[in-house]
Amino acid sequence: MQPINEQPPSTENLESGGHREEAAVAAAGATSGLATQSTRQGKRCTLRIPAMDCQNEENLIRQALVGIDGIRGLRFELTARNLSFDAAQSAQDQALLAIRELGFEAEFVVEEAVAEIPSGFGEIGKAVFALCLAVAAEALDYFAPDTLPFKGLGMVLAAVAIAFSGFSTYRKGLVALRRGQLNMNALMGVAVTGAFLIGQWPEAAMVMALYAIAELIEARSVDRARNAIQGLLALAPDTAEVRQMDGAWREMPADQVFLGAQVRVKPGERIPLDGRVIAGNSAVNQAPVTGESIPVDKSMGDFLFAGTINETGMLVFEVTALSGNTTLSRIISAVEQAQGARAPTQRFVDRFAEIYTPAVFVVALTVALLGPWLFDWSVLQAIYKALVLLVIACPCALVIATPVTVVSGLAAAARRGVLIKGGVYLEEARKLRAVALDKTGTITAGKPELVAREIMPSTIAQAKILSWAASLSGHSDHPVSRAIAAALPPSDDDLQNFRALPGRGIEGTAGGQLLMLGNHRLIEERQLCTPAIEARLSEHENQGRTVTLLASESEVLAIFAVADTIKESSRTAVAELRRLGVVSVMLTGDNTATAMAIAQAAGIDDARGNLLPEDKLAAIEELRERYGSTAMTGDGINDAPALARADIGVAMGAAGTDTAMEAADIVIMNDNLRRIPETIRLSQRTHAVLWQNIALALGIKIVFLGLALFGSATMWMAVFADMGASLLVVVNGLRMSRVATPRSGD
Repeated sequence: MQPINEQPPSTENLESGGHREEAAVAAAGATSGLATQSTRQGKRCTLRIPAMDCQNEENLIRQALVGIDGIRGLRFELTARNLSFDAAQSAQDQALLAIRELGFEAEFVVEEAVAEIPSGFGEIGKAVFALCLAVAAEALDYFAPDTLPFKGLGMVLAAVAIAFSGFSTYRKGLVALRRGQLNMNALMGVAVTGAFLIGQWPEAAMVMALYAIAELIEARSVDRARNAIQGLLALAPDTAEVRQMDGAWREMPADQVFLGAQVRVKPGERIPLDGRVIAGNSAVNQAPVTGESIPVDKSMGDFLFAGTINETGMLVFEVTALSGNTTLSRIISAVEQAQGARAPTQRFVDRFAEIYTPAVFVVALTVALLGPWLFDWSVLQAIYKALVLLVIACPCALVIATPVTVVSGLAAAARRGVLIKGGVYLEEARKLRAVALDKTGTITAGKPELVAREIMPSTIAQAKILSWAASLSGHSDHPVSRAIAAALPPSDDDLQNFRALPGRGIEGTAGGQLLMLGNHRLIEERQLCTPAIEARLSEHENQGRTVTLLASESEVLAIFAVADTIKESSRTAVAELRRLGVVSVMLTGDNTATAMAIAQAAGIDDARGNLLPEDKLAAIEELRERYGSTAMTGDGINDAPALARADIGVAMGAAGTDTAMEAADIVIMNDNLRRIPETIRLSQRTHAVLWQNIALALGIKIVFLGLALFGSATMWMAVFADMGASLLVVVNGLRMSRVATPRSGD
């Protein structure tokens, strides 16, 4: 088990989730969803494709790239509109050309930057202009005489409106049809063209203009989910005040600060880089990284996170990570990588959409061909109804229903200091029925404290006994001795002849008297252990405490009981898990008596001690068979096998080792166990919103399909139904990002 604060929490490999398929894909991906891992001369590259925000478009691009030799590790990030892959430069150029031939704008990303909204003011202006032309065409059709000049002018206006608003839709739709794919661009292109050809040109123009505007609105709405994560980048300042060789302080860009540089942060300023404090004391607000609402005191040797806020005093720290490698930037990178791993519901929806869209196309074709025979419609009426069906059938609302919700949930968790490495774990957390917990550093603080002391009857003054204990313990670097020294007043005694007694304790001479500070074995060897002392030791040991005794050559002078104290948040977390119907089990390498004592104090249902790493692994298997889906929570190297084997592995990020965090699927950055029940509740809420969105998308389409076949649904109504459903599911999904700010004490 690693001591707390021995090293700064690292998230360098958080995107690699060990045994998980999605995490393995993430590990093969770029280190940042926004930037190339290297320059174009390197093997890994990232393309930004502003118009790629749908699963159908991903499939279209994927098929175009499959035939290019030398391209490996395709990774799509729809919410970021990025595609990354491994390839030589020649293959990169071929990929760029192939994507542009599909009708998509694309460019290589060579430096880290916030992704632009895919359609700028020019696109909006064109769509609004097209809408005005479509309205004019509708007005001419409705009010102007039915003569050739007015009809011809209306057709021209409609054609220009379609050209302004639908050029990219047509281009991508034609490519899709040529490749045998029926995506929304293909459906819309066929519907608008058909409407124009059967004389419904004003409506065709209006539908295409409304579709273009709705696409822009939807794209901007989807970007909100992405910006919930990307906005964290703005938390770290662009500049840092750095000490120069001559001792002067100079402000310079944060991305130019080198490792080991000394940086000064004044009260009220944000910390620009990760580092270790070398001078000063202050309280630091770490909420952006760990989700903690209460400022944390920082002094010499403590670690700082980029993006956190220095509140009270001047701090000087030594830089331990470059600007692109800080904990904050790694969290952002890891969450963006997680967005690329599709959740189970999303995979289901994608498969459903692949069947649904062609099926509706076949239904529309059947209506066009058989409608006049079966329902006594005219040929034009049958074709019109079929075209309305095509517009309604666009699967965008259905496909986009899941990723927006999942990304919003990931962002909400990140703001709470919980890093979830993929939508699959966000969804699966609601199924947990048991949570296994390591003891040290997870349930307990991982830092021994003096919890009890007893001065035995003696002729020596109590103050002198405590002074001797402080003097002896102050000369030892053992964690138990340090805990005793920290709890006692400093001693002025002159300690001589100090020496360590391996496996037993320490001894030295003070005031001409030989003194010993050691364990039960040492006292027995010196034949100072009486029945009364034995009874007191047994009482403390049964409570899971480590007992140290101070003795002279003739008698035991004092008993000191040290224990790893339980975090208050652990008791609350266990109670919340019980309310959620989740069983808590403690798995620890400590002795069984200590395990039982800690478990009883924390309210844990079951405790198992004396476990080696392989024993913890076997315990996880047994818990899965007994209860069902099981999570493992830990922070040490010895927890890594169990973390990897559990259905969901949860690592403590602040005190955890890199190995534990790499093997885990969820990382709790502030080591607060309450985040586990919070994550389960977030998972339950995510699942509910996901199926609300699916019901909304399908329900609206079913209603309008019925109206189109047996009622009076028009193409106007169809486009409003399709894009209205898309906007509804986006807005509903974005509700996931609104999670309460951590309360005091959280």
